[in-house]
Amino acid sequence: MIEGYGCEFAKRSDMEGWMALVDLVKDGFPGLDMADYRKTLEKNIDRGSAVLVRHDDEVVGVLLFSVSLSMLCCMAVHPGHRRKGLASAMIEKMLTAFQAGSEIRVTTFREGDPMGDAPRALYKSLGFQEGELVEEFGYPCQCFVLRKP
Repeated sequence: MIEGYGCEFAKRSDMEGWMALVDLVKDGFPGLDMADYRKTLEKNIDRGSAVLVRHDDEVVGVLLFSVSLSMLCCMAVHPGHRRKGLASAMIEKMLTAFQAGSEIRVTTFREGDPMGDAPRALYKSLGFQEGELVEEFGYPCQCFVLRKP
């Protein structure tokens, strides 16, 4: 991890900082309902499937995942802290919860969507393979799949 940053599983005491970051970047998540998201965050923290990156006392990266669904559900990095390896660090932390051979899925923007350039490049750099085209919350997306070694 980069000096000055810490990647860890989230605790209930992290919720307000987490939600402040999500509020900052919510326009990049079509169909996001903040009240529902808060409930989902609580559940994920309680079951140990919420990872965050902290810089000093500020939450600057967040990732929700589901072991039972074998899925990376949501990830965001503060705009002022991007391109520093934080997303990769959170994914690596998430992968510790999955067994070898697991196929982990993530849905992101389709090729040609300007919002998808960075996440698509990230997932490909980590070994995710392009999968089926789908629609989520009425928005065209694409699945990526990673088989954990």
